Amino acid sequence: MFKHSRSRFLLFMFSGIMMLFISCNHTPQKAEEPTEVRTPVTIVPVVYKSVTSSVPLPAVATFMNKSIIRATTTGTIEKILINPGDFIAADQLLFTIRTREAMALDKKALEDSSFSFKGLINITAHKEGVINSISYQKGDFVQEGDEMAVVSEQNSLVFIMDVPFELDRYIEKNMNCMIILPDNRHINGTIARKLPEMDIQSQTIRYVVKPQSTDRLPGNLIASINLVKSTNEKAMILPKKAVLGNEAQSEFWVMKLVNDSTAIKIIVSKGFENNEEVEIINPGFLPSDRIVLTGNYGLADTARVTIIKE
Repeated sequence: MFKHSRSRFLLFMFSGIMMLFISCNHTPQKAEEPTEVRTPVTIVPVVYKSVTSSVPLPAVATFMNKSIIRATTTGTIEKILINPGDFIAADQLLFTIRTREAMALDKKALEDSSFSFKGLINITAHKEGVINSISYQKGDFVQEGDEMAVVSEQNSLVFIMDVPFELDRYIEKNMNCMIILPDNRHINGTIARKLPEMDIQSQTIRYVVKPQSTDRLPGNLIASINLVKSTNEKAMILPKKAVLGNEAQSEFWVMKLVNDSTAIKIIVSKGFENNEEVEIINPGFLPSDRIVLTGNYGLADTARVTIIKE
């Protein structure tokens, strides 16, 4: 009896010691802390510079004055020394006409070699310009006063600029303008006057722009003139990629860094913009402010970021 009790006591002590040993060696596993996700971004400062908001408007070259070359006698056209499109100088020889009297005396001139009457009349240009059209061919009969050719006077070349009615108020600040030709050449121009009637189809006001150039430009050349709407000598400018907007394009914002790892959303108002830059009207930014340039799409307000270098 005593032996059995002693055995149970030893077994109980052994079990207790084993349980204590196991419990002492068991350490609970710590839960893994979540890893912080940061978006890699590049940054850009706000730049202050002069910007101009303008609207490109079409302008078509045209000759305001055209002179008519007329026959000064009756006879047959002996020579035509010009072609349509030729540029001619003042007093340049254009036509030669054999008079009616000379035609009648041709037989006598053949019989009498001493007869020197030729009866040729020269027709010359009054002013320099471009031959617009020629009405007759060599050998045609013309009467005195007939229209032989039309010359577009070079010094009357102007550009007709079509201005939408709502932009007419900006003309005063654009009296001196820049004419941009199709080959990207730029020539200075001056808005000379307004034509009395609007274009009935486009409902635009037509202005005459005088080019300050001696270049020989053809009529109907389509150029472009930038009509300046406003100028800001110290505008806040950001790259276009730095400015985000909603689908309706009714709200715009940028992501601004408040420290090296946090970007917050700032609602902005835009002004002038082109394919590369946007003017920020408000709020005001400092040159030291850092604005997210890339990696900003889809960032929530107060986002965690990592600055990288491009």
